[in-house]
Amino acid sequence: MRIKKFLLVLIFFLSNTQILFADEAKMNKGLLIFNETAGCAACHVLKAAGSEGNIGPNLDTVEGLNYDSVMDIVIHGLGVMPAFGEDEILSKDEIDTVSFYVANSVGK
Repeated sequence: MRIKKFLLVLIFFLSNTQILFADEAKMNKGLLIFNETAGCAACHVLKAAGSEGNIGPNLDTVEGLNYDSVMDIVIHGLGVMPAFGEDEILSKDEIDTVSFYVANSVGK
């Protein structure tokens, strides 16, 4: 009985550890896209990315930013921001990754 409980705890721990490593890898890739590939850092402040742009809004202070709202703005653009998806500047995977990164970095 103890072995079964131990195995269940071990499986739970290992599955959560794998998710953490996957999220960490996605966050690292998102940071690279934000700072280099897409050049978001040139226009936006995002403390977690070390960016100090002054053209677009400070992402740390924008209310209601979440994965879906960031993805929509990245795909379709807003104001002077280009439509990274419609104009095929970024791939779907890159848009997903940078949206995940921004949504999980604002205010940190």
